[in-house]
Formats: sequence, C-alpha cells, structure tokens
Amino acid sequence: MNLSIITACPSGVANSIIAAGLLEKACQSLNLTANIECQSNVIAYTPLEQAHIDASDIVIIAANREVDDQRFVGKKVYRVSIEQVIDNAELVLQEAPLRAVLLESATQSESINRDVKRIVAITACPTGVAHTFMAAEALEKQAQSMGHQIKVETRGSVGAKNQLTEQDIADADLVIIAADIEVPLDRFSGKKLYKTSTGLALKKTEQEITTAFANATPFQANTSSAATGSEENKGVYKHLMTGVSHMLPVVVAGGLIIALSFVFGINAFEQEGTLAAALMTIGGGSAFALMIPVLAGFIAFSIADRPGLAPGLVGGMLASSTGAGFLGGIAAGFIAGYAAKFIADKLQLPQSMQALKPILIIPFVATLFTGLVMIYIVGGPVSGIMTALTDFLNNMGSDSAVMLGIVLGAMMCFDLGGPVNKAAYAFGVGLLASQTYAPMAAIMAAGMVPALGMGLATFLAKSKFEQGEREAGKASFVLGLCFISEGAIPFAAKDPIRVIPSCMAGGALTGALSMLFGAKLMAPHGGLFVLLIPNAVTPVLMYLVAIAAGTAVTGFTYAFLKSRDKPLEVTA
Repeated sequence: MNLSIITACPSGVANSIIAAGLLEKACQSLNLTANIECQSNVIAYTPLEQAHIDASDIVIIAANREVDDQRFVGKKVYRVSIEQVIDNAELVLQEAPLRAVLLESATQSESINRDVKRIVAITACPTGVAHTFMAAEALEKQAQSMGHQIKVETRGSVGAKNQLTEQDIADADLVIIAADIEVPLDRFSGKKLYKTSTGLALKKTEQEITTAFANATPFQANTSSAATGSEENKGVYKHLMTGVSHMLPVVVAGGLIIALSFVFGINAFEQEGTLAAALMTIGGGSAFALMIPVLAGFIAFSIADRPGLAPGLVGGMLASSTGAGFLGGIAAGFIAGYAAKFIADKLQLPQSMQALKPILIIPFVATLFTGLVMIYIVGGPVSGIMTALTDFLNNMGSDSAVMLGIVLGAMMCFDLGGPVNKAAYAFGVGLLASQTYAPMAAIMAAGMVPALGMGLATFLAKSKFEQGEREAGKASFVLGLCFISEGAIPFAAKDPIRVIPSCMAGGALTGALSMLFGAKLMAPHGGLFVLLIPNAVTPVLMYLVAIAAGTAVTGFTYAFLKSRDKPLEVTA
C-alpha cells in the first residue's frame, strides 16, 4: 500500500516533526511505502509531488490546523490529529484503509471544516522570557482542544518568532492580543480583535478564548476612542512596562560590564587608560547613562507611537541630568507621551500639511513642552525625593533593611509575574541608576524562590503529586535557577490557596536575609548564572544561603500543606 502523509501543527515547530518521525518509523515497521510532507517553520520541507499523490492509495493528514487539500480531490483521505499519531502511530496506519473517505471536491473539504475557526494571536510580556512563551503554548493547546486552528506570534526578548503573515491575518476569524506591553496593531485593521493579558491567557485560557469570540470588536487603526477608567489604568501600567522592557537590556549590559571592571579592583577604573577604566566608561558612563532616557522614551512611544519617542528621550535625559532618577524618567515619559498624543489628536491641519505633523510639529512642540516642565516644575522636587530615597536606602539600619526585604520578597512571590511582581521588579531596576544595588539583589533572590520551592516540594512529597506534576516540578526548578518565577504558575493555578502563601513566606525570608547580609547585585536578571561574572553579586556565599533558606521554607511548607486526594504510585 502506497501512502502520502502530511503532518502539520499550529506552531510548525515540534509536534509536526515528531509526528512525521513516528509515522515514518511505523511505516518501516509495517512494510508500507510512504512519502511524507512535514510542514514546519524551523526546517525546510518539500511538498509532495503530484506523481506521488497520484500513485498513492490513501492520503493521511495528521494535523491540528487546516491543511490545503484541494490537491487530494479524488483520493481517499484519512484525517487524524497529531495527538493520535503520538499516542499510536501504527494504529493510525492500520485504521487508514478502513476509515479513509473519498474526497470528491474542494467544497466537501470546506464543509468538513466549516465549524473550525481560524485564530491568530500575539503574546508579549515586559521581560520577553517566560509569560510570552507559556501563554502562547496555553493558547495553542486550548484552541486545538476546542477544535480551532491557531497561529501564535511570540514577541520575546530575542525578537518576534513564528511571525504572522499577511495571509494568516487575512484568513483569521479572530485576533487575540495577549500582551502586557504595547505591540503594533496597525496590520489588524478591520479584523475582530480582543485584548487580554499574558497572565489571563495562561491561567484562564478557555475562558479568555470564549470571551474573545463573544466580545471581540473590529479594530480600526489610527483612531482613538474614549477609554473607561479601568482601561486607562491598565494602559498606564502597560505603558510603564513597555518602557521597562526596552530599558532592561541596557541595564543588564551596563551592570555586567561594570562588574567586569571590578575584576581588576574596586577602584581600578580610576586609573585612566586602563581596561578597567574603559569598561567603566562603557558600562557606567554610556549604558547606565542611557537607562532613564530609554525608559522615558519608550513610555512615550507606547502612548503616542513614534512622535512621542523624541520628546520622551529628551525628557528622560533631562531627568537624568537633573538628578530626578527613574522617578523623573517615568514622569518625563508620561508627560512627553500624553503631550504628543494630545497634539496629534487635537491639532487639525490642512491635508497638504498633514505630513509635517509627525515629523516636525509634534516632536518640536512636545519636546519643548516636556523640557520646560522637567526643568521648571518636575525636575527639582523629584530630584529631592530621589536624593532622600537613595540616602535612606544606602544608610538605613538593619531593621529597616530587613523590613524592606520582606516587603519586596513577598511582592515578588504574590502574583508570579503579575502587576505586583513587576512593580517590585521595576523599583529595583530603577534604583540601579542611582548606584543602589541591595534592593535588586533581594528582588532577584526572592523571585527565584517560587519555582525552586515547587521543584523541591515535588521531590520531598512525591506521593502527593501525580507523575505529570513531578515532571513539571523538575522543569520549575530549572526555571527558578534562571530567575523565572513563572515556573510555579502551573502549581499556583491548581492550588493557589496553598501555593501562594508558601511562596510568599519563602520569598519574604529570602528578601529579608539578602538585605540583612548586605547583598548587592549589579545586573537585574540571569538568576544564578550571573554568578559566573566576577563581582556581579556580593557576597556570593551568603546570597546563596538566603536563596536556599527561602527555597527550603517554600518547599517544605507546600510539601506539608499539599493534600493527597488519593494514593499515588511513586515511580523513580
């Protein structure tokens, strides 16, 4: 029996390739002849030749998305899901002759899929690491289980992956934007669009997809509408997170390069012409000098698009030069952004002069307004606040330091990548510009605890966890080492009443110990792998003790509190 086989999955990454390999192996085992077309986004594939299709007895389509089958009209076609192939590829091949149906026309193919909806989605979070990809995976799985086709574009820290094409968007019945930062939406003009957060897309996936179908509205680019108070509050948070996400790579690079300069001695950079001095110039004199302008610039960009970028950058530079710090940068970003947006919305010009507005008028007027406000109104008072805050943090006693560590640690573990977590994180990152490194150390240490603690709990109380949960615990532990708190989300989603308090207890302890030990962190991300950079973390040993103590509290607490619904067989 000759077979033509097509495999395809929504992301075009793993499942399609795995299914193709399993079917190829099964064909060899059953002595069947097959030509396989594995549709993938990561490896080049060759479409089936028409001669092979004509010679085949049966066409097997193993896919979780729609496949163009007009070329198979007149052939017997057997459709299965990727999951059926992964479960038992040989059974799929054995059932094909019995279940294949003659495809008489393309119209018949369309009627088979008439209830299948096409969804395109974008996921994005401030750091572009965990929530972005976990939300994408959750959307893909849930949409497939509901019988829909979906393609998700992830806009992570390494750029956009699995990008949506014009054809993907044109064919889509629904667009879902699961993002905690601003993403460009002009290409979706006229499509039914629904906005949500990565957290809701990850934790309440089915509910969000159902709501999207019910509440999505046609999106019109370059138009503004009145927002409700709650929508505006969400917008303010999203604008801030957009600025933080663009600032983060600058902070990481600058902090690590400064740490490298300390390898030659804490004061070695003071000697001109040395490598240590060059490293300090790159990290401290250049990268850190850009932190606040980039923060302000991209807050304004998020609010007013490109016309807001120039006034935001200038306002951020003024905040930096006047000593207003990250608080001044945040203020400058919002002032510049809303000033640019106000001018864009309210200033009416003749059609012949419209082109001047985004290039000349908005940048000029908004920059002038922002600059004057920063110099004469905002700069002085905010600079005083930042000076007082920095002096307090650098000179506070051990009791105050411990209390601050408890608060920051608990915040990092409260919602695992949500608004409270990100607020604490943004606070720590912003203080790096003022050479205040202790809060950032406490924040990163506490942020590692939830995922590490869940991994430890699954090891300590194996009998209370199913096999899948134990495997998730191993993955969670690895994510924790990388400072990805979201590794604990699968556990928190199932059992929030026990998981969240356990995580907060461990995080609060870790934050308190980190502040008590006087730990300092030069870079705001990287987890334990930052330790590979000399002087990036000090003191290393006590910092590890703080992380281990919090992990133990979280792990043992949840292992004790975790209920055992039924006896489970433990496997090694």
